[in-house]
Amino acid sequence: MLAAFGVVAVYSASGYVAQTQYGDKFYFAKKQLIGFVLGVLAMCFCGRWDYTKLKGKRARWVALVVPILLLALVFVPGVGKSNYGATRWIGIGSVTVQPSELAKYGFVVFASAYMSEKMGELRTFKGVLPVLISGGAICLLIIIEPNMSVTMCVALLMLAMLFLGGMKIKHFLVIFVPVLLAVPLLIIAEPYRLSRLSAFLDPWENPRGEGYQLIQSLYALGNGGWFGTGLFRSRQKYRFLPFAESDFILSIIGEELGFVGIFVLFGVSFALVICGIKTAAEADDFFSFLLASGITLVYGIQTVLNALVVSGSIPPTGLPLPLVSSGNTSLIITMASMGILYSVSRKGRRTQKQRFFSYNKA
Repeated sequence: MLAAFGVVAVYSASGYVAQTQYGDKFYFAKKQLIGFVLGVLAMCFCGRWDYTKLKGKRARWVALVVPILLLALVFVPGVGKSNYGATRWIGIGSVTVQPSELAKYGFVVFASAYMSEKMGELRTFKGVLPVLISGGAICLLIIIEPNMSVTMCVALLMLAMLFLGGMKIKHFLVIFVPVLLAVPLLIIAEPYRLSRLSAFLDPWENPRGEGYQLIQSLYALGNGGWFGTGLFRSRQKYRFLPFAESDFILSIIGEELGFVGIFVLFGVSFALVICGIKTAAEADDFFSFLLASGITLVYGIQTVLNALVVSGSIPPTGLPLPLVSSGNTSLIITMASMGILYSVSRKGRRTQKQRFFSYNKA
């Protein structure tokens, strides 16, 4: 439902830009529709696939190493594609892939398989090192693209997975405090990040520069009021708000459907997170618990961060709204991960039924 709504939202947010830039107002919508169809197929396949195969040593290393290699290929001249000063994509002809989207779920698979096998060793710092090293390697490759928003997403995911895996609180703090201290250092290291922080603190100080995007986002949300201006009737999408179909699509949704529309949208998103939490809680083994938790965390963290950026609650970062924003790599991989989440849920319910009937027979 969210992904189908995303196709409509992308069309609404991108129609004018697509017409003026490509001569086809359905340009972005058609790409999103293709991603939606492929995503549904991937979701259906993963929903019936035996996800426990991911627990094997070969599968877990493939899930980790392949995304890392793809992240490294981003920096190879002629292979990596740059846009707006960042090199985040691999291009093959007209097809582009964003490896960081795959890396998030690859890390979840590796961490879940490793921690479920080494449960007793996770109480020691040495035992959690493989998870730290793998997560750190992914963060390092993503931050030098540069892409601080996805780096933060992976870092938060890594910390949450370690916590759920049973790492001691003192070890957790030893990792969490340096990560927290690293954030301001990373901001200072790049001038554009300092500019974004300044725009976040006072966007009207430079309304035509760094503060422009946030101001236009707030205009869109304010113009939407309670019930919005009506679907397809946004004003900010007419080249006022940059990246209206991707990172800031929530602003257009808020303008067209109002506070009530955003409330319903996040109500559905919250229900999806609750289903993920329930699936993890009812999982019949530790690997399934961690895998379901990780998939839910990726979706939940990214959704919350996008909402905070659009509303001006945290500095602007390039992070799409999962299942809704324009971007086929993110859409297909997220829908495939939801298929795996459904598979975990299905296995958990089947195990519960078997236990119920066994108990009744006894």
